[in-house]
Amino acid sequence: MSRISRTDPELTQRLTRRGMLGVAAGATAAALLATVPSPAAAATDTPAGVSGRGRPLLPPGRLGIQLYSLRDKVSTLGFAPVFAELEKYGYDEVEFAGYTQGSAGPITLAQLRRLARNHGLNPIGSHVGYYADDPTAYTFADNLTKVLDDAEALGLKHIGTASGPGRYGSTVDAWKRAAEEFNVFGAAARKRGMKFYQHNHSDEFGFATDRPDVRLYDVLLAETDPGLVYLEMDIFWAYAGRFRFSKRPDGTPAPFEPLDYVLKQPHRYPLFHVKDGVSDPTNQFGYRMVDVGDGDIDYQRFISAVTRLRGERLAHHWQAEYDSPPDSLSFARRSSAYLHSLREKCR
Repeated sequence: MSRISRTDPELTQRLTRRGMLGVAAGATAAALLATVPSPAAAATDTPAGVSGRGRPLLPPGRLGIQLYSLRDKVSTLGFAPVFAELEKYGYDEVEFAGYTQGSAGPITLAQLRRLARNHGLNPIGSHVGYYADDPTAYTFADNLTKVLDDAEALGLKHIGTASGPGRYGSTVDAWKRAAEEFNVFGAAARKRGMKFYQHNHSDEFGFATDRPDVRLYDVLLAETDPGLVYLEMDIFWAYAGRFRFSKRPDGTPAPFEPLDYVLKQPHRYPLFHVKDGVSDPTNQFGYRMVDVGDGDIDYQRFISAVTRLRGERLAHHWQAEYDSPPDSLSFARRSSAYLHSLREKCR
């Protein structure tokens, strides 16, 4: 078990990711998939008012989905029916959050890799826990060789964690210590031809307890080797971090723009989580999560700014995600339709 409290909903989501995919009760595959509209119907879900004309905003072959969003379907139907739907929705890639399929039965890594490829889905990355109290746990800190062996068997080019770097606390030195471990993971991954990455939530943008003028995310960036440790910006959680930590503990303003981090070091961000939210100042995170395209995060602006960087157009991967969607297949379909509808504005 993690030492982190489960009382915070954001931390609970992070911890739940480590143990997935569990068994969930549900109907049969045929009954569930019968409720999913056809690909032709997906176009009708594209939100209106997408501005601009020209070539697609996303580079071809770079739209993926984090399978954590579909854990309910994977754990009851199995990977095969889910991958078949993702292929119909126009996805190119998948990012794993576990390699089991619950009540659908056992599956080997070789079978999983082949299944993804048979549906035109490139396994691009995976989330694995950072550490656990159990030294035999399947985490980077406790079982690095096994984590990398499995990633290599799946043909992954990226292997990362959605765990925060707060293993040793929230001081500057604590994060420096975690950064040292991340460098070790990154060096081991690079030897296997992979990139190690860390996926943020909003806590990373808070301030060090011993240095309230220092943002912890800045410590992570400064203390990790840019050739060994990469970042997967979860755009929703980054904007939630901007909402939560726009002021230092003493009340002085400390505004920041998540996009600026990417534009300053674009090579450090090979992966993004495309997750949307409706602005809600009454929510502790400042947003309520919704399907991509239904919220207030300006993805036309964000994606355009990244893909227009010279030499960077083919370097980034965009993974749709919704932590707990009311209807996971509908989320996947509607989000893909929206992202495919985005076009570069005429310049």
